[in-house]
Amino acid sequence: MSVSADMKRPTPQTIRARKGGAPLVMLTAYTTPIAKLIDEDCDIALVGDSLGMVLHGLPSTLGVTLEMMILHGQAVARGLNHAMLVIDMPFGSYEEGPEQAFRNCARVMVETGAAAVKLEGGVTMAPTIRYLVARGIPVMAHVGLTPQAVNTLGGYKVQGRGTDADRVMADAIAASDAGAFSIVLEKLPARLSDDITARLPIPTIGIGASAGCDGQVLVIDDMLGLFTDFRPKFVKRYAELGAAAKDAVRAYAQEVRARKFPAPEHEFGEEAGGRK
Repeated sequence: MSVSADMKRPTPQTIRARKGGAPLVMLTAYTTPIAKLIDEDCDIALVGDSLGMVLHGLPSTLGVTLEMMILHGQAVARGLNHAMLVIDMPFGSYEEGPEQAFRNCARVMVETGAAAVKLEGGVTMAPTIRYLVARGIPVMAHVGLTPQAVNTLGGYKVQGRGTDADRVMADAIAASDAGAFSIVLEKLPARLSDDITARLPIPTIGIGASAGCDGQVLVIDDMLGLFTDFRPKFVKRYAELGAAAKDAVRAYAQEVRARKFPAPEHEFGEEAGGRK
């Protein structure tokens, strides 16, 4: 179901109230055209720090800067009329402590108009989440596979298997208790995702988690198939735009080399309507 044009834009409070209701729809967006594309059908548009890898060719999210997030956040904000804007806080912009986190989160919200920020971490980040929420900054939490901690987690592996489930559950509970209005669960066993969803009073949003979560999120470029050589298990491709684009580029190159493009209808003559 599309977001109706006469519906008010979601807020952190209305998103939280969706717990156990109609599933939340969230996709990433990094540019104005993509924001316009997803706006009508999504509850939340996430400017993820995945933009470092998707748009800038970085090997991980660790090289993403606050300035990059703000620039892309501003671009996405220009394309939204219905979806709520949430922006990832990049690595190093909030881990030092609550005061640093507040300064940088406030800057992001002021300069982009975002409704909320997203932070990775649970137990260790709970004091920061509590500090931010008490000062008017809504926080979406993120536990399980937290890409900014990929070096300490030993890679992009499934989290929460076996006894590690207790750690992930503790992180989710801590983030919720600290005041997060929703929480992303990434790359977790389905049963653990369901257990967390049942335990928490706030919506869970899965990515590589479970259909039982209160919502789902994917990286837009992944679900559109823009990457022809990247097929993670948890991504369903709803299109193969990468292959279609490559075919289009090849056809263009062939026509240019054969002098078939531009054709007469694409050229300008001395009179209106094309070459005369």
